[in-house]
Amino acid sequence: MHTTKNYIYHLIAILTVGIWGLTFISTKVLIEHGLSPQEIFLLRFLMAYLGIWFISPRKLFADNWKDELWLLWGGVTGGSFYFFTENTALEITLATNVAFIVCTAPLLTTILSLLIYKKEKATAGLVGGSLLALVGVALVVYNGHFILKIPPLGDFLTLLAAFSWAFYSLIMKKMSGRYRTTFITRKIFFYGILTILPAFILHPWQFSLSGLWQPAVWMNLLFLGVLASLVCFVVWNIILKQLGTVRASNYIYLNPLFTLIGSAVLLDEQFTVMSLMGAMLILGGVYWAGKR
Repeated sequence: MHTTKNYIYHLIAILTVGIWGLTFISTKVLIEHGLSPQEIFLLRFLMAYLGIWFISPRKLFADNWKDELWLLWGGVTGGSFYFFTENTALEITLATNVAFIVCTAPLLTTILSLLIYKKEKATAGLVGGSLLALVGVALVVYNGHFILKIPPLGDFLTLLAAFSWAFYSLIMKKMSGRYRTTFITRKIFFYGILTILPAFILHPWQFSLSGLWQPAVWMNLLFLGVLASLVCFVVWNIILKQLGTVRASNYIYLNPLFTLIGSAVLLDEQFTVMSLMGAMLILGGVYWAGKR
């Protein structure tokens, strides 16, 4: 029974990452319709924050100020800073490039977790699978640079986002045993919204509110805000608790597979032999890393 339940969590992790893989495409579409990275993030997290009040207990603050500061840091690393760097990168480079470089997050999470939490054990399969998947990521990135001549700034911003997500995963590990998942997620949304506001001092809101009625805009915003943020953040925090930070984070390697297919179909981005080779290595690496 325990094994069956465990497999269900693995399946839910794959579905969650699949949805997140399509968010790169939705964000790219919104950018093409004139929304800025911070505007997309603010609208996305506002919807999620309003929605989570219907399912979250009415507890307002953490039990002590240190935990409250950790949740603030979680709102930055898993919210404002992560999405601002990622969305800005999508203005500069391909959706597939961003998706694949973000895949360094699991390896960074593994390294940080092993350094900080002594209980996490680095098995040969976990390390080998992570490295194999990372080679797959490198193949696609290499393909982008030398065939499509993509500027490196977008890749650098995406790497910063990957570091940010790795720290977020560890913060969630620290907080998950102390508070309910819905409470933690609501605080992440709140602090994410709060810490993105300074970006509007430098780049004030410009998108016309009437533009929100365009089907391509409101449909993608609903997808990002309700499904990819409200639902997936709650689910992912449960997955981190059930499967462990390192093992769950390895599923992020599957993220670009969904982006790769979606980008080829919806954005007409190039789908090459090297991309396919990278995809196969990622699948193999995730399978290897996930075996006990």
